[in-house]
Amino acid sequence: MNDEFKGKSGKVKVMYVRDEESGQKPNPRTGRGGRSAPRQEESRRSGPRSARNNEETSRGRAPRSEESGRARTARSSDDRSRRNDRDDRGFSDSPWRTVSRPPVTAGETPRDDENSSKPVIDPEQIRRQRQEETRVYGENACQALFQSRPESIVRAWFVQSVTPRFRETLRWLAANRKAYHVVEDAELAKASGTEHHGGVCFIIKKRVGMAVSEWLKQAGSKDCVLALEDVSNPHNLGAIMRSCAHFGVKGLLVNDAAQLESGAAVRTAEGGAEHVQAISGEDFAASLAAFRKAGYTIVTTSSHTGTPLAKAELPARMVLVLGQEREGLSDSAFQQGDISLSIGGTGNVESLNVSVATGVLLAEWWRQNA
Repeated sequence: MNDEFKGKSGKVKVMYVRDEESGQKPNPRTGRGGRSAPRQEESRRSGPRSARNNEETSRGRAPRSEESGRARTARSSDDRSRRNDRDDRGFSDSPWRTVSRPPVTAGETPRDDENSSKPVIDPEQIRRQRQEETRVYGENACQALFQSRPESIVRAWFVQSVTPRFRETLRWLAANRKAYHVVEDAELAKASGTEHHGGVCFIIKKRVGMAVSEWLKQAGSKDCVLALEDVSNPHNLGAIMRSCAHFGVKGLLVNDAAQLESGAAVRTAEGGAEHVQAISGEDFAASLAAFRKAGYTIVTTSSHTGTPLAKAELPARMVLVLGQEREGLSDSAFQQGDISLSIGGTGNVESLNVSVATGVLLAEWWRQNA
């Protein structure tokens, strides 16, 4: 197609519109695309314009003036599309580029081409992933976790002030292509879910609780296992894990192994969580029976009755059973005990906090069997 007009000099100026069949020359600015050379057919045309219009009309085509109007309309439409098809330097690959969209079949929702290449996120997969991960924060807790199991780290956040103490961690994360962020305190509080984050937060893969049978296969001749019945307060669990790490108790029999991986529990443990292993069973009473069958002594505690701890002889292989913070041990668990212990005191309070009682009892076991 062509359009023609006369300038001030009276000379005829010809403008060409590229079609898909014409040859292409590289665009000097982008190196791609370009305008086509004039068609030879147009340059060879001659004769009066009215004759050409009559000829085009006889062949079923619109007169030249109408075709020129359509060409100008097409150019203005293409000019608008050209403004939207710029490359990153402000130039267009092809001033007449068009985008073809596949037809939408019945029952299908049209999609934007820009979003069609994005991966589809499966909500069920995200839910499973979140169940397998947890947040850990606190400087000592994160340092101990990195030294023990760095491969479990999925993502990390740091404030600038702690990065000098996590140089090795940062190098390892970069070398293993693990995402990490150096952020402000407010952003870290949002990422960790608490203001008591200690300047660092990890997202980690949760550990799986070990079966009772597996623990018994690798247990030594001196082994104290702590069994917690319905103890759920994360700060108590963290303090208990810290006492276990201090006195060499490596196994914790719990109802839910994931409770030992909560951020508050791990932070309170101050690195002690990396020195204990969660043991889980289908039933708490059945697990105690399995330990007794393997030669362990089941030791329960009571605030009012039992052998005073100062007079008791604690066996080298035992399971120390403690109950929930408010009610203590259930009747079924208490009746399974081979030995019942009590911690003497003034009697001004009914009992000790479960984490404090654990520390006192484990200290005596350590004194007798270390």
